[in-house]
Amino acid sequence: MHLQRWGGGRIGRMRLFVDLPLAPGAAFALPPAAARHAQVRRAQPGDALVLFDGRGGEWPSVVVSMGRAEVQVCVQHHDAVERESALPVMLAVGMPANERMDWLVEKATELGAVAIQPLHCERSVLRLDSERAERKRTHWQAVAVAAAEQSGRTRVPVLHPARNLRQWLAQPLPAGPRWLLSLAPGAAAPQHLSPPAQAVVLSGPEGGLTAEEAAAARAAGFVDISLGERVLRADTAPLAALAWLVLTCWGPSATG
Repeated sequence: MHLQRWGGGRIGRMRLFVDLPLAPGAAFALPPAAARHAQVRRAQPGDALVLFDGRGGEWPSVVVSMGRAEVQVCVQHHDAVERESALPVMLAVGMPANERMDWLVEKATELGAVAIQPLHCERSVLRLDSERAERKRTHWQAVAVAAAEQSGRTRVPVLHPARNLRQWLAQPLPAGPRWLLSLAPGAAAPQHLSPPAQAVVLSGPEGGLTAEEAAAARAAGFVDISLGERVLRADTAPLAALAWLVLTCWGPSATG
């Protein structure tokens, strides 16, 4: 069994996300995705597991019965643990192609992103029509759930529907600083920024944002920040910024 280390202690129990309000003594059948996870892990009646509902904390529980199509569990009590970052960060990313977006969502979840906004940009390689975009969003949300289960998070980041960059910039954006990852001369390094209550980080696709897109972002309140002289891939740059902002600058650090 794979052991995770959270908060200094070793925990080997299965962790499962259930999108249901939990309460002490509640008994119910796990939702299909969580039930499949328990079945793959060959859980048995009497096995301990940890449930979380994304509303904070964890719920130690026990498997009551295992069936081919149903897994019954009983909730024991609530543990008010908190492993979320002190700095909520939304990542807005020009979607990288192929499997790189899966990897980005997984690692962004592990690093503590609270929300991920996939974007269509002029230089984007990945193009999604509305039906395929919704299938991808559902898939990426499942990737985030699995990463939250594995990493010990008590909340799951929101995967917003894919948007055109200019349309997204035109809508009301979250409060707090807005930072554009940039190689522009004079872009500030993250360590020179003042600690905010929350932040939005915008990163372009393969090939970067066009000059017009970058100008539109600045007009919407984004400020250039730099991660150094090297050119990072579309799936590396936002993760590097997130790691710096959340783990190095102002958030509590954690290792797995």
